[in-house]
Amino acid sequence: MRVLIADKFEQSGLDKLQAIGCEVVYKPGSKGDGLVREVERSLPDVLIVRSTKVTEPILTAGALKLVVRAGAGYNTIDVAAASRRGIYVSNCPGKNSVAVAELAFGLILALDRRIADNVISLRQGQWDKAEYSKARGLFGRTLGLIGVGRIGREMIPRAAAFGLPVVAWSRSLTPETADVLGVEYKDSPLAVAAAADIVSVHLALTAQTNGLLGSDFFAAMRRGAFFINTSRAEVIDQEALGRAVCERGIRAGLDVFANEPAGGTGEFHSALVQDAAVYGTHHIGASTDQAQEAIAAESVRIVRVFKETGKVPNVVNLAQTSAATCALMVRHLDRPGVLAGVLDVISAAHINVQEMENTIFEGAEAAVARINLETAPDEEVLAKVRDSSPHILEASLITIQ
Repeated sequence: MRVLIADKFEQSGLDKLQAIGCEVVYKPGSKGDGLVREVERSLPDVLIVRSTKVTEPILTAGALKLVVRAGAGYNTIDVAAASRRGIYVSNCPGKNSVAVAELAFGLILALDRRIADNVISLRQGQWDKAEYSKARGLFGRTLGLIGVGRIGREMIPRAAAFGLPVVAWSRSLTPETADVLGVEYKDSPLAVAAAADIVSVHLALTAQTNGLLGSDFFAAMRRGAFFINTSRAEVIDQEALGRAVCERGIRAGLDVFANEPAGGTGEFHSALVQDAAVYGTHHIGASTDQAQEAIAAESVRIVRVFKETGKVPNVVNLAQTSAATCALMVRHLDRPGVLAGVLDVISAAHINVQEMENTIFEGAEAAVARINLETAPDEEVLAKVRDSSPHILEASLITIQ
């Protein structure tokens, strides 16, 4: 199996891919038309990327079977185009959770004690203890979490260590789960904004979260509150945040920005980061040695499982539901050609197969095939299925509810 890696990747991961018998083509920095040409040239089975955008021309350039996002978010991959071509897309969720939570708390502390401004003044030869001694302190203030997935949950014990009570909202959070986590449940992002002194956002970018936090959200925040975003820039209205900074004294710690450079370096201009109330970092939330080693190991695991079984861990683009209306259950002896005959009958009847599996029983004498069909075969077709092989023991139909 040939694996093309188009971004920086840990040496431990490169070594492990070779150890499991993969041919590794390591081309960090490949992107755009250059990556299209590389896919055409090397014809990889698997493409591994970090921040590189994977567009439809890249997906159609060769014979890709799997794209692995060496990280959690996969919004830089044209998942719809991959799905149209039957290319698996997989990611590495949770492997950078601690690193992102650490940065989020770093931004909280930096905002409270104005750490960056302290450093800049000292480097400019200025001593201003009178100014920089002004800080509220964190103990007893309320942390609000928007999103309580893997990263959001890593924020909770860190908040406890700093003496911060936590209120939280997430699409999947229930009052019962909140009680188990030791946080106060809120039924909306606005309720979190109104109750918190510090709001930290930990949302995946989806159609439902795109632009979720807008003018109403920032208007609901307490004056002078802190706003932290280490998730995705697209989940917030950037202009609304800018207004909140200017008009409501909101102080922001941001690791993600609209229109940020896709690569590791580049020019970046934003009026938002010019404001003294905004602390920005360079989308580095997942970039610790610990996180990158864990992500490399998970990427290797995904490739290994795919290579050995054909299955893909953490796949993100399988259909949640299908058009299947019934399941054809075929109990048969485990002999060559049985299922081929069944599928010939189904094809001749112009019935589309949605999914299928064949389960072998102990001893490898018999099996049961489950074939999910878009439309139900009539009795004549069922009779032809039963007669298609002497090794068929029974064929029956189940309506899918």
